[in-house]
Amino acid sequence: MSFFTGMIIGMSIGIGLIVLYARYQNDRSFRRSQLAKTVAAFAKMTVQDSRKLLPEEFYPSWVVFAQRQKLSWLNLQLDKIWPYVDEAASELIRNNVEPILEQYKPVILSSLKFSKLTLGTVAPQFTGISILEEDGEPGSVTMELEMQWDGNPNIVIDINTRVGVALPIQVKNIAFTGVFRLIFKPLVEEFPGFGAVSYSLREKKKLDFSLKVIGGEISAIPGISDAIEETIRDAIEDSITWPIRKIVSILPGDYSDLEVKPAGILEVRLVQGKELTNKDIIGKSDPYAILFIRPLRDRTKTSKTIDNQLNPIWNEHFEFEVEDPLTQRLTVRVFDDEGVQASELIGCAQVALRELEPGKVKDVWLKLVKDLEVQRDTKYRGQVHLELLYCPYGTGSSFKNPFKPDFQPTTSEKAIKAGTNETDDAALKTSPSQKKNVIMQGVLSVNVVAAENLPAGDFMGKVDPYVVLKMKKSETKVKTKVVNESRNPVWNQTFDFIVEDALHDMLILEVRNHDPFGKGKIGRCIMTLTRVILEGQIQDSFPLDGAKSGKLFFHLKWTPQIR
Repeated sequence: MSFFTGMIIGMSIGIGLIVLYARYQNDRSFRRSQLAKTVAAFAKMTVQDSRKLLPEEFYPSWVVFAQRQKLSWLNLQLDKIWPYVDEAASELIRNNVEPILEQYKPVILSSLKFSKLTLGTVAPQFTGISILEEDGEPGSVTMELEMQWDGNPNIVIDINTRVGVALPIQVKNIAFTGVFRLIFKPLVEEFPGFGAVSYSLREKKKLDFSLKVIGGEISAIPGISDAIEETIRDAIEDSITWPIRKIVSILPGDYSDLEVKPAGILEVRLVQGKELTNKDIIGKSDPYAILFIRPLRDRTKTSKTIDNQLNPIWNEHFEFEVEDPLTQRLTVRVFDDEGVQASELIGCAQVALRELEPGKVKDVWLKLVKDLEVQRDTKYRGQVHLELLYCPYGTGSSFKNPFKPDFQPTTSEKAIKAGTNETDDAALKTSPSQKKNVIMQGVLSVNVVAAENLPAGDFMGKVDPYVVLKMKKSETKVKTKVVNESRNPVWNQTFDFIVEDALHDMLILEVRNHDPFGKGKIGRCIMTLTRVILEGQIQDSFPLDGAKSGKLFFHLKWTPQIR
């Protein structure tokens, strides 16, 4: 009996161990499967995914997410072959850069020629490489190389001035950091796999150099140093800075389609500035603005100067050619005109063209900063008001451009072409002189509805508001009735203005206090007529500039004159 009992107990224990082992193996296999899935999921994670799981502040200091891979191996090889690269690159620079310097030389110089040109013994260092997938061109491979060079070149430029003075100028202490873009296109089946390579300076982070007259000081001749430095910088901007690109053919073929082509026109209206920093000890600043997409002398626009004013109204229109709306930006710099002395920068701002919807006017207020690259100074410097309209070429009549002479609006959705045989692209390329002759006439109806939350006008907290309406160009002026003792007045009055030149006129609505013991001016709204011309009518509320609080409600309606 005990034998059978022991056998049964032993078999039970054995079966139990087998079952437990089988379950252990199954659990182990399941855990392995889950671990494999987890590892596969982590392998597919991007840097953005990891940042969603764990914010940057929780990573240890030694964790770095680099956008560009390091190139120590390339730098090592470049150091070895640099003497041969120097010889070839020096000859290439001489042949290509010298004509560009001649093209951009200032009027005080008659010629610029290289008498010596070697890049020295220090090779540049490539600090990173990245392959662009989203921003790359279709049917190509796009690569970006970040380069740093603190070189010891021997560059001497012989210059001749208009007054017959010859000077040998040495370019020294070059320090450069930038990102070069390489585009391998078109991709082909033949070796090496691409027909041509295009290169461009995608981003210029730093460019410093010094100039010295051999045997003398360049400061002894006023204006020469600034003129040469400006010439060199302009030549670099126009020759290889993106979107300009140089094309090197690898396989025989026609690669003219790879050259940069104008993509469209950016129409800019510089409307006004407000609360600009005062740079003058006596009186107020005399502001003017400089605008550009590419900082070249012939493509930079300058506004008029508004004397003694921190809230200037410019209302000026400018036109810029756009090559790459995805990467280019419009830059605005506001200066205080100091007369014979150098102008002092009040502030600058940028807007990316990729933020604009083609064919749609965008109204923006840009906050001015001291430096666009290193924004350490948080001091408030004022704002500038712009209207922007990007018109790409080749879009036909899919949108309306109010700044062109073939634009004759009758409703908010329709444009009638005034008897022209021009193509749409030709109309877009209308010269500025033609644009100045564009006259758009009509009737602007303004219904001043109400105001809300106006600031107190006197020490008793009372205000007796009314609104003065003025067309800036024609200087036509009307005013509403006075509403006594109300910070939330309702006027609901309509005024009609006959406008002779709508594209260049402005509507100014100024809220005032009729109380003789209170503050006269409360605040104002300034509007161009661009939006109401395009949309037909506008009903909205607008904050009062110059007031601590308050909004003005009004309704605009545009009725064009049919010719």
